[in-house]
Amino acid sequence: MKRSLIALALVALLPLSAQADDKLSYSYIEGQYVNVDGDADGFGVAGSIEFGESNFYGFGSYKMVETDEFNIDVDFTDIGLGYAHSLSENADLISEIAYVNADVDGLGSADGYRASVGVRGSLSDNFEGVLKANYIDGSDVDGDFSGTIGAQYKFTQTWGMTGEVEFADGGETYLVGVRASF
Repeated sequence: MKRSLIALALVALLPLSAQADDKLSYSYIEGQYVNVDGDADGFGVAGSIEFGESNFYGFGSYKMVETDEFNIDVDFTDIGLGYAHSLSENADLISEIAYVNADVDGLGSADGYRASVGVRGSLSDNFEGVLKANYIDGSDVDGDFSGTIGAQYKFTQTWGMTGEVEFADGGETYLVGVRASF
């Protein structure tokens, strides 16, 4: 059911017809507040950089959360490569692959890889959205699908506020952030 809803949402975003003046930027730095299932919260930093006119971009993030109940710190790191294929002036089909790591304080770490495909587009001059389907797997991680829904409200060409939710069988992760695009 979740996969059907994600697929339907992706198809619904394809005909984006906003009047944005500039192409989507894949170069930014962002500070984030992170909440995992209401049981852990913390802060993070994320960034991305475009590689010239190639449509490729590199990205990475680091998030540190603390569980409310057991007072355990968990650090999440990902680093990857993405490609944005233009669907129109205002929408891109994106694909990403990333190395992911979760380090649980005193209990060890888990490594894996994430592959994502989705749509990112400008819905207006100041508002853009993203929908992604994700798959994560690895020697320390069981294969699992998730979906990501996100948005950015741009106050100026540089500054914006972001929000994102990732839905997975194991729970949800919520992010709220301030982004500087360049």
